[in-house]
Amino acid sequence: MQFRQQALAKLQSPEELDLPVRFARPQGWLVLSVTVAVMAAGSVWAVTGSVTSTVSAPAVLTHGEGSYILQSPAAGQVTAVLAKEGERLPANSPVLKVRTAEGDAVVRTVAAGRITALAATIGQIISTGANVAAVEKVAGADDPLYATVYVPAENAASIPADAAVDLTVQTVPSQEYGVLRGHVKSVDRTAQSAQQISAFLGDSQLGEQFTEDGRPVAVLVRLDRSSATKSGYEWSSADGPPYALASMTMATGSIRLADQRPVDWLLP
Repeated sequence: MQFRQQALAKLQSPEELDLPVRFARPQGWLVLSVTVAVMAAGSVWAVTGSVTSTVSAPAVLTHGEGSYILQSPAAGQVTAVLAKEGERLPANSPVLKVRTAEGDAVVRTVAAGRITALAATIGQIISTGANVAAVEKVAGADDPLYATVYVPAENAASIPADAAVDLTVQTVPSQEYGVLRGHVKSVDRTAQSAQQISAFLGDSQLGEQFTEDGRPVAVLVRLDRSSATKSGYEWSSADGPPYALASMTMATGSIRLADQRPVDWLLP
C-alpha cells in the first residue's frame, strides 16, 4: 500500500522543469579529455605503428662452408696418426695410416680444412666407413667466421633478409663485453634433420641436441666486422673481448623478425 501511494503521489506532482541542469565538473572534463586523447593516439598507432619481436635459438660460430666427417675407406688397425687437432691441411693430405689385409692404406682429407677432432688412435681397430676425424672447411687463417642459428621451422617465414641479429657467445661474458652483432645472410627454407646438422657441423651430438624439439631451419648470419676490436667483429660494447673468437663456439642468437602491424591483432 505504501508503494502504491508513493507512485500516485509521483504521478500527481508536476515535472521538475524549473530545476537547473547540472553540468560536469572541471575534473570530469579533464578525465574525459585525457581518455579521448589516449583513444585517438591508440587508434592512430594501431593503423600506422608496428610491433617488433624476436626469436631466440641456439647457434654455432663456424666458417661459412661448415665441416665434414672424414671416414676410413678401409678396415684395419691404425698404425700412425699423421695430423693434429687444430692443424690446417690442404685437400688430399694424409691423416691416418691403416694396416689392412692387403697392405697399408692412408686416410686423406677430402677438402682443405682444419682438423677439429680426431676419433682414432694408434693401435685402434676400425671398420670401413668408421668416423675418424672432423674437418672444418677453411682454406686460410683469415677466412671470416659466420654464425649458424637453428630456429624453429615455424619462425622461418618471418625472418626478413638482412635482419639484425644479436649473439650471446658462450665463451664471452656478456655482462662485461656485450653481445656480438650480425645480420642474416640467408635462410634455408627446408627443415634440417639431425643427420644434416651433424654432417654440416661435423658433430653428431650437436645434430641430436638441435633437433630435440623438432627439425629446425638453419639461418646463416654474417658477423659485422670491426677494425677497432681485438676479435675483428662488432660488439654491443665499445671494444668487445680482448681475444679472438674460435670456430665451433656455441652461442645463442636473437633474430629480429619482420615488424607486424598491431591492427592485424585487433581485427577478427
